[in-house]
Amino acid sequence: MKLTRKKKILLLITTSIVAAIGLDMAIARSVYHPLNYLYSILSWTSCRIFPCYPQDTKAVKGEQGMVVTSHAEASRVGQEILLAGGNAIDAAVAVGYALAVVHPCCGNIGGGGFMVIHRADGEEIFLNFRETAPLAASAGMYLNAKGKVIPNLSTQGYLAVGVPGTVAGLDTALSEYGTMTRQQVMAGAIRLAEEGFRLSAGDIERLHPQTKLFAQQPNVAAIFLQNGKPYQVGERLVQRELGQTLRAIAHSGASAFYQGKIARVIVQASQENGGILAVEDFARYRVSQEKPLQCEYRGYEVVTAPPPGGGVTVCQMLNILEGYPLSEFNWHSTESLHYFLSAALFAYRDRNQVLGDPDFIDNPVERLLSEGYAARIRGQIGEKAIDPRSLNLEEMPQGTHTTHYSIVDRFGNAVAVTYTINSLFGAKVIAKDTGFFLNNEMDDFTAKPGKANQFGLVQGEANQIEPGKQPLSSMSPTIVKQDEEVVLVTGSPGGATIPTTVVQVITNLIDYNLDIEGAVNAPRIHYQGLPNWVLTEPFALEPEVVPRLWERGYRVIPFTTWGAAESIGIEPETRVL
Repeated sequence: MKLTRKKKILLLITTSIVAAIGLDMAIARSVYHPLNYLYSILSWTSCRIFPCYPQDTKAVKGEQGMVVTSHAEASRVGQEILLAGGNAIDAAVAVGYALAVVHPCCGNIGGGGFMVIHRADGEEIFLNFRETAPLAASAGMYLNAKGKVIPNLSTQGYLAVGVPGTVAGLDTALSEYGTMTRQQVMAGAIRLAEEGFRLSAGDIERLHPQTKLFAQQPNVAAIFLQNGKPYQVGERLVQRELGQTLRAIAHSGASAFYQGKIARVIVQASQENGGILAVEDFARYRVSQEKPLQCEYRGYEVVTAPPPGGGVTVCQMLNILEGYPLSEFNWHSTESLHYFLSAALFAYRDRNQVLGDPDFIDNPVERLLSEGYAARIRGQIGEKAIDPRSLNLEEMPQGTHTTHYSIVDRFGNAVAVTYTINSLFGAKVIAKDTGFFLNNEMDDFTAKPGKANQFGLVQGEANQIEPGKQPLSSMSPTIVKQDEEVVLVTGSPGGATIPTTVVQVITNLIDYNLDIEGAVNAPRIHYQGLPNWVLTEPFALEPEVVPRLWERGYRVIPFTTWGAAESIGIEPETRVL
């Protein structure tokens, strides 16, 4: 299969498909403004015929600013901030709060995440606001007397909840790198919560399957059901309690969440329902700031998330792939796929075995990303698939209902944000009148080495539960530069598939010379060794390639749940978005 690049694409922004029964296809749409700003609305169109595939998903162009999110209303909020003179960081904070309102399954103030910032002056920052384990957490907290994992204990209810970091992260970003006040950047989210917004088909597709569960909790039912019945497309969802919570944060900042009534209400609900959260957990929470992880790929600089984020996996795959002439192969040929799958196998092996929270373990990042190590791995790659069992590979826990967004402003700032509450609607609990879902991020830890979690994914002792520790994550918000200029802002939801998605966007652009529209829309594959299946999006492989991969030892199956890749590409010569 040969893909070619359009001759001239100045600035492009788009998303990938979300291919799944009951989910949606993301379509980037442009709205023009007299000031020549452009923003992308991801309009969620229900895909009711299996399988879903890209249908006229188009990139859009702009010159002075761009916002790409998973929801139209959140994109509008970001656009409003840019139009008002705010920078990309201001818009990122505004979008983060807006998604907590309009995308409650995944956008959040009850979870955590990562932010990669490229400032106009060249400075780059990684903000880590990942959730942490409560101080009362312990390695065996999800095991019974026989040492077996108790089903659902780490996925649903208050015992599954980690200490949220989103509010602290957004507040830190705004106070240190933004230019506007909290009241200014949060006004859009507060308006959407208090006045409501009309539900799209995509919103309903996510809400309806939860009807029975919502009905079991009166405070949740009061928000997301109408007299016990689910909302319908076009109806207006109002979230007054969430609006009150957002107003408190806008007035007092992160202290309202971590030291005020909000924390006390969450802790009380946790203690009344079998959880272990304490007031001290909230009071002690801190955001960390550091240099992002950086690596090179064929002359491009990749800026991404260090541990506990997934950037090491992204960079390790790229380091291995750089030793192969991918541009000489056809896109998704048997040869190029073999090298990609082999690189993924080794990168995920190392991720699962030796990486974790850097405050608790010594991550061997320099060794994993060295040229010598990549060369040694390539020396182990032959013509056949490598048996994952020969590498002592472990599976890994990962939530899939993450949210990513990318923003560029007219000043030269760029921001990539990925944040999450882990599962769809997190732990499925809302503390009394707070109005927002809490995460179930504790499931991202290793409940028991060698034991798979809800997603069939297993890790080792480096990621075991410890008080105050952050679970390992695949979230990889990424910025790519050429000659010190930003040319790509990207990232993805999708749990374990995030690193492979990010790598495919990058290699599609650099190796296969696709424009940003093609790079993001191109059907994807994923492989992590265990489970030992090569997952393929519909239309990802030519029919003759599938048996060739099986002959090499790969077990290829179709897969339908894929994260988007909310991305911005910047033409290096014209700097047009």
